[in-house]
Amino acid sequence: MKNFPKIALSLIAFATLAQANASTITFSTGFSDAGAQASAAAYQSVVDAAVATPGAGYGTTTIANYDNVTNSSLFGSGKNIAFKSTINFGVSAADAGAWSFRAGVDFGNGGAVFLDGVALDYKTNDMWWADNYNNSSQFLSGSGNLSAGNHTLTIYGLENCCDGGQQAQFKVGSNSFTSFAATDGLVSAVPEPSTYAMLLIGLGLLGFTARRTRSAQFKA
Repeated sequence: MKNFPKIALSLIAFATLAQANASTITFSTGFSDAGAQASAAAYQSVVDAAVATPGAGYGTTTIANYDNVTNSSLFGSGKNIAFKSTINFGVSAADAGAWSFRAGVDFGNGGAVFLDGVALDYKTNDMWWADNYNNSSQFLSGSGNLSAGNHTLTIYGLENCCDGGQQAQFKVGSNSFTSFAATDGLVSAVPEPSTYAMLLIGLGLLGFTARRTRSAQFKA
């Protein structure tokens, strides 16, 4: 029982910090020799299946910065790759409104980008971003009006050879594009229900400990 205060304070600290997290970027890849797909939904389906197939995935990891990312640098393979990148980010009340997104990729058989489960863009051609956004056929993009709260950008792609660098960026209103990263400054304005639960548990433990302490003092 004497460890309860430490546990409670830890839970409260976790709940508080959970509201201030920047973007979380999960990079997952699997083996696939599939060609170009006919729709954004088809890219989503093929890639999800490749990434989820037991023993066929190259790997899953969380990356700190979505800038010049390659499968070969993370998992050691440069061809026949199904890419899935999931970016969870928050929009504050001050930043609610028009947002734009772009993803520079190297997807030899095309790819797609989704915002909160809705397709923003897809392309079936050989895409090679090559560190510039001058040719719109070589990157995925889209925009939308976002409310305050938590949102998810998901990028799907198929690469048959040579695995070049990738980048994913956002722009709020008329500001400049910024790469998604663990230090991008985006804050979740609406904590997840689990955050509230942690906070309530922590406060409850503190209250319970305080009552036991007072009771022990009166008995003494």
